[in-house]
Amino acid sequence: LGLSLGAACGPPCAGLPALRLDPKVSRSVLPLSAVFIGMVTSNNLCLKHVGVAFYNVGRSLTTVFNVLLSYLLLKQTTSLYALLACGVIIGGFWLGVDQEGAEGTLSWTGIFFGILASLCVSLNAIYTKKVLPVVDGSIWRLTFYNNVNACVLFFPLMVLLGEFRTLYHFDKLGSPSFWGMMTLGGVFGFAIGYVTGLQIKFTSPLTHNVSGTAKACAQTVLAVIYFEETKSFLWWTSNLMVLGGSFAYTWVKGLEMRKVQEDPNVKSGERNDTGV
Repeated sequence: LGLSLGAACGPPCAGLPALRLDPKVSRSVLPLSAVFIGMVTSNNLCLKHVGVAFYNVGRSLTTVFNVLLSYLLLKQTTSLYALLACGVIIGGFWLGVDQEGAEGTLSWTGIFFGILASLCVSLNAIYTKKVLPVVDGSIWRLTFYNNVNACVLFFPLMVLLGEFRTLYHFDKLGSPSFWGMMTLGGVFGFAIGYVTGLQIKFTSPLTHNVSGTAKACAQTVLAVIYFEETKSFLWWTSNLMVLGGSFAYTWVKGLEMRKVQEDPNVKSGERNDTGV
């Protein structure tokens, strides 16, 4: 909102839209916001119970949920090769769970929230693509409405789950270092939300999954190095299966989408508008 007020000042703010809260638009964005708070909450709860290194495997089923949602919501079937890639991902997921159990660090609560996070991430990408026309394709406006809705939706959840009582007894509310880290996290959160929306707008949820897979690979390696962890060969194999399956799925779907775009005989109803 502050940036939009500077739009009249010229570059670099000239391209920012004037923001006003339209209840009708807010209601249209509400499904995305509900999925968004589910994604934020389940991601954080997953990280609370599993290590950062295992986080990639713990919530690796996003691609599998893409296939399921494509069929359930869009009535679109998936090719055999794409299904085989999903099979590799599921195999990597189960091997990772097995290896975490062997190391004594497995948390079924973390696994549950990881699976829920995978579902929400998949839904978030799909709904972002669907809701963009409501805000005239403006990622700034979508980010604004999504965050306003999320603030409202989080409030009753905080009341129901007793979070205000937790905050009242929290001993770091007056700590500058705590608020510094929270502010930094907020900046990164805002930036990643904006860039994600921008990427989905100009490409597709599928392309977003490609970069997400590459990010997960780097995140896993950095986490193992930073926390000075030692992982077994099978543990690394599970990560490679998840990453390899994700890349294979993306490659197969990319070839299929290119074939659909090049084939004029394909019916418009068979085209995958959301690119999942």
